[in-house]
Amino acid sequence: MILRPTYVKKIMAYIDAPFVKVLSGVRRSGKSTILKMIADNLRGRGIADDRILAYSFDSLEHEEIKTAKLLYDEIKHRLSKNGKTYLLLDEIQEIKDWERAVNSFMNDFDVDIYVTGSNSRMMSSEISTYLTGRYVGFRVFPLSFGEYLTFREKYVGSTFPMSFPPVIKTIGSTYSEFARYLRFGGFPALHLREYSVDEAYTIVKDIYNSTIFTDIVKRSQIRKIDQLERIVRFALDNIGRTFSAAAISKYLKGENRAIDNETVYSYLRNLESAFLLHRCYRYDIQGKAVLKTQEKFFVCDPAMRYSVLGYTSDSVAAMLENIVYLELLRRGYEVYIGQVPGGEIDFVATRQENKLYIQIAQRIDKAETEEREYGRFFSIRDNYPKYVLRADEFAGGNHEGIKTMHVANFLLSNEF
Repeated sequence: MILRPTYVKKIMAYIDAPFVKVLSGVRRSGKSTILKMIADNLRGRGIADDRILAYSFDSLEHEEIKTAKLLYDEIKHRLSKNGKTYLLLDEIQEIKDWERAVNSFMNDFDVDIYVTGSNSRMMSSEISTYLTGRYVGFRVFPLSFGEYLTFREKYVGSTFPMSFPPVIKTIGSTYSEFARYLRFGGFPALHLREYSVDEAYTIVKDIYNSTIFTDIVKRSQIRKIDQLERIVRFALDNIGRTFSAAAISKYLKGENRAIDNETVYSYLRNLESAFLLHRCYRYDIQGKAVLKTQEKFFVCDPAMRYSVLGYTSDSVAAMLENIVYLELLRRGYEVYIGQVPGGEIDFVATRQENKLYIQIAQRIDKAETEEREYGRFFSIRDNYPKYVLRADEFAGGNHEGIKTMHVANFLLSNEF
């Protein structure tokens, strides 16, 4: 088991605090393993095994526990009489009205609770009814580039030293591994051994199917599955481009499949709730206002797109944006598309008093490309850091105060 210390450190900062620790994220992103890491961390603090109760509700072992009352009755008799009990409840969304049971545990007993889940029941809007002010959420993503390198060293035996973040010996190895990460993505299961591209995408397509049919179709009682999947394909094919529900409706109408805008929005919300897609709004930098039209969507992992649509070289630029977007979310930034006169800034990222502006280019091999990527920053008059991230070879250095970095180096950087 490879540690993911970034998550463990964030979560364990709240140990014994009167909050339910809620870990949510797309299926197979590593939530269950992180829960095991939390259990190990508790043992390392001297907490006895009889004070740590762990349940996995997607296991047949606990198939009979279907409701909040059954969960409450099961656990209350097993709570420790020798101090606080630590409850680790995996895939808790399988329990009907689980929030009620968790709230009762918090009220009735001396417990510290950690739960994980993979669908819309774990969204803050859903759990706030019973747990208002009593939970803290942690979004778990597939492996970052730094975590991916650690997995590669452990399981495949690459040349990278065992540390986190990894210290790369050669620039060439960094970039070649980044190219592989761009194709294979960050689902941990793909990096426990060496897989071919077809084998890897077969694994991810199974994750996709499980998410679509279990977390969306079944729970939302969607009847027109073909319609849903066409919307998924449209969204995946337009990663990095702004579009609206009207654009999807028009696309489907062209395929003789009529659908109204509200239904499109409902499907998109379901895809967000299952953590397959992330919505990114536009932000008017001069007007300082969020624009809730013509937003962009990004996918939970590059391999998810490729498993559904197949790999094409013309998708690389969009996936570079996608990878940077996910990294910013991992680090706790709120991320927007920046609207400036005459164009867009790929990302405006804010975190408390920090702000970053980012442009991303697969390559800059023409003067007009260079002018476009750097020039859009010139209308921004503040002094927050501005980055142009590239995936080609280039001479180092800054350009009129704008930092230029390879995307891989940015992802491994500790400066933002």
